Amino acid sequence: MELAKETVEAYVREGKTIQPPGELTPEMTEKAGVFVSIKKKGQLRGCIGTSLPSRENVAQEVIQNAISAATEDPRFLPVDSSELQELEYSVDVLSKPERVKGINELDPKRYGVIVKSGGRCGLLLPDLESVDTVEEQIRIARLKAGISIEEDIELYRFEVKRYK
Repeated sequence: MELAKETVEAYVREGKTIQPPGELTPEMTEKAGVFVSIKKKGQLRGCIGTSLPSRENVAQEVIQNAISAATEDPRFLPVDSSELQELEYSVDVLSKPERVKGINELDPKRYGVIVKSGGRCGLLLPDLESVDTVEEQIRIARLKAGISIEEDIELYRFEVKRYK
């Protein structure tokens, strides 16, 4: 979480991409998908991530996704330096997604969900406020991917370690 905060502040203030710390914790050296969420006054301000690892390690995933969450989330304008003091960060490190046969293998509090159809893919993190049912979780993931209710889907689940 501190790495995400330092990354966003350096990028927004100076346009610099920081380097990972010299000594990484064991978890930061692993490869995993990572989502960085930014909130302002309890409201989502940006959230971008990777469901599978795309960088050398978790530290590099955090850095890249923190910058993207602050500047590239299409739902929001880029973060401005005047907002930095009001921002709260959380980082989710994802387990490898596993395919499931049906909704009975899902739990919106424990598992995130990935919905796939053709080349489209929607992901929703677990344990989100106001998402209490598997059906709601899948509905939101479908919306994010532009997958209609009539289309057949593949379902995947994953767990996260959340750092706030």
